[in-house]
Amino acid sequence: MRNDDCWCGSGLKYKKCHMEQDEYLKKLSKEVGYKIPKDIIKTPNQIEGIRKSGVITHAILDLMEEVIKPGVTTEELNKIAHDYTIEHGGIPAPLNYGGFPKSICTSINEVVCHGIPEDRTLKDGDIINVDVTTILDGYYADASRMYIVGNASEEAVKLVNDTKKALELGMEQVKPFSTVGHIGHAIEGFANENGYSVVYEYGGHGIGTKFHEEPFVAHVGDPGEGMILLPGMVFTIEPMLNIGKPETRVLRDDWTAVTRDGSLSAQWEHTLVVTESGYEVLT
Repeated sequence: MRNDDCWCGSGLKYKKCHMEQDEYLKKLSKEVGYKIPKDIIKTPNQIEGIRKSGVITHAILDLMEEVIKPGVTTEELNKIAHDYTIEHGGIPAPLNYGGFPKSICTSINEVVCHGIPEDRTLKDGDIINVDVTTILDGYYADASRMYIVGNASEEAVKLVNDTKKALELGMEQVKPFSTVGHIGHAIEGFANENGYSVVYEYGGHGIGTKFHEEPFVAHVGDPGEGMILLPGMVFTIEPMLNIGKPETRVLRDDWTAVTRDGSLSAQWEHTLVVTESGYEVLT
């Protein structure tokens, strides 16, 4: 009711907090033909919390630039990220999430995502994705970045750079009343033009007060498909491009996803919020 405390936990009366937004979403849900979850739109305070968490995530990825080189193990990268997170008041979200044993994901060469840090030593010519998600004061921020170890092949370097471009093209589609399908269409079109395949078994996701929320953000699709984007929605875009075919398989550790044909894969990721005129990167 109007004078009840708002469901979001802000401490404000409903009429002073989410009531107007909920009425707007109810009206819009009727227009689009599906129910838009009322908690999918983040408040300014929640967005600020995610932004602060993103500062730690971004800083860890910057740290990786300094330490990734031939001879370093992925377990060493994990310790650096874990220690930095704790020292700055955060919690590494991947640690113990669904049984995942480490604080970051490290995905090398043919590993598409969810690689587990171990005593494996990085070699000259490797490419590696480091995926970091931080929890700070209950707010989540998720990002990943590619790194080239030493001197990689021209093919590998091009894949890394083109995958970053695919992420940027996907983000350019983010604005009010665009759709998730616009994002996927831009990424898929660029990938196909450049001879890559797009992994369709994994995608971006809503994030903020939980690790994974709605919507699912596919990196393939057509304009008009999927959820409509509205100001205040927070989600990740994280395209994974393969030099070979798009299919993946999961190793016996139940986490590590690799390309089924053994081809190289790359991924870049940001958490962003839809604004009144476009988007803001929070990581």
